[in-house]
Amino acid sequence: MSEKQYSPALPPATLGVMGGGQLGRMFAHAAQSMGFKVAVLEPSSDCPAGQAADSMIVAGYDDQSALAALGAQCVAVTTEFENVPADSLALLAQQTFVAPAAQCVSVAQDRLLEKRFFVDCAPLSGVMPAPHKTIASTEDIDAIPDDLLPGILKTVRMGYDGKGQVRVKTRADVAAAFAAMNGVTCLLEKMLPLAYEVSVLTARGADGESVVYPIAENVHRDGILFTTTVPGPNVSDECALRAQDAARSIVAQLGYVGVLCIEFFVLQDGTLVVNEMAPRPHNSGHYTIDACVTSQFAQQVRAMARLPLGDVRQHSPAIMLNILGDVWYEGSGDAVREPDWAKVLALPGACLHLYGKEEPRRARKMGHLTLVAPSLAEAHAKLRSACAILNIGLDE
Repeated sequence: MSEKQYSPALPPATLGVMGGGQLGRMFAHAAQSMGFKVAVLEPSSDCPAGQAADSMIVAGYDDQSALAALGAQCVAVTTEFENVPADSLALLAQQTFVAPAAQCVSVAQDRLLEKRFFVDCAPLSGVMPAPHKTIASTEDIDAIPDDLLPGILKTVRMGYDGKGQVRVKTRADVAAAFAAMNGVTCLLEKMLPLAYEVSVLTARGADGESVVYPIAENVHRDGILFTTTVPGPNVSDECALRAQDAARSIVAQLGYVGVLCIEFFVLQDGTLVVNEMAPRPHNSGHYTIDACVTSQFAQQVRAMARLPLGDVRQHSPAIMLNILGDVWYEGSGDAVREPDWAKVLALPGACLHLYGKEEPRRARKMGHLTLVAPSLAEAHAKLRSACAILNIGLDE
């Protein structure tokens, strides 16, 4: 965060977003509902956030004249994905308030920096990351300890939604995967006996105040988030408290301002392991739009505008289902047809969010559906019905 002191920003001031994806789109909706205007900087002119924004700058994320134009019109700027160049955020911070700050984003952009940060946080947070090792050469592969395998080899930068990750059982597997990744620096992470995965959505203001949302339990398919269930059916009160306390500690030690999502593994013996963090609103927090007093996007608006953080109370059990481009296709063929949204919306408590992407592609996030109900059992029943309508297999 810049050392400059900023007063609260009030409507109808303009808030800036680096990035034009669906997170920027939902941020724009939240900001506009509070009376703010939204400007987006994004290289692609046809993007989800651009459809919703009041103004758009079509340029690269490192275009200095474009950054100057964004900073000139905005009282604050945020990012909607973590791979915006940290140097661009630092440059913007010379002109306007930026949240999260460049140094916070740079930690989350690099798996090695992120792991080191989690280790440094451990004395206060009480959680450690999985055992890991840097793989930057064939010598590093030869030096892999026996107890670090089997594991997952991950590129240090630019991996998301399962991309840049390969499961490995032997040193030969690591060597093959490392070569397939063109020898870029990687992180080898030990496979652990996982019981389930959770994420903790937290927000911290410039004044140091923080809030933590209820614990979300996540299920992934092929590296992509499939469902988020809140409250998590397997999460004990004790586990939830440990995860929330750890998140509060981590966000404070990072000196972060904005919405931060931290993902944890819960092992079969109950051990909590910190996995990774996203310096922005998160896919697993989409349920907050329909099931909480303050959505994660409204919370991001409040934090970057230096306004009081909102109430994180969840008023209804909810399950969020990611909608991928696959549901536009019949079986394994290439024919595309529109899903039966009317039938989906006939389900009580069904809240549909489509992202304005014209071309459905398999494995592409096209939207999400949140099933809100008086009880988790009823939400599960609605999920089963929705999956049947959309021809999504549901393993139970």
